[in-house]
Amino acid sequence: MVSQVENYLTALDDAFGALADPTRRAVITRLSRGSASITELAEPFALGLPTFLKHIKMLERSGLVESVKVGRVRTCTLRQDKFAELDQWLNEQRALWQSRYENLDKLAIALAGDINET
Repeated sequence: MVSQVENYLTALDDAFGALADPTRRAVITRLSRGSASITELAEPFALGLPTFLKHIKMLERSGLVESVKVGRVRTCTLRQDKFAELDQWLNEQRALWQSRYENLDKLAIALAGDINET
């Protein structure tokens, strides 16, 4: 049985993997201003539509983007809940490293005091 932690980590891997590509990051940036059709999203890129759709599919698989087809138009939207999960993980990492840096600062101050006393 797969644990919730493993599912959570897999979801993070998928999201960060999707964000690793500059084309997909540009799509995310565009979608942060509001929903857009595939045609609108593909317009600034010198890619064939099949290639561009692979980027959209990866964003959908990662859960960062969802799309809805109405008639012949597929419209993409950001999934804010997924970005909230990424933000939570980043905040946890930031707090962990901040604590480590504070401990390192305390140690450096203590060592400097020991050196000055000798």
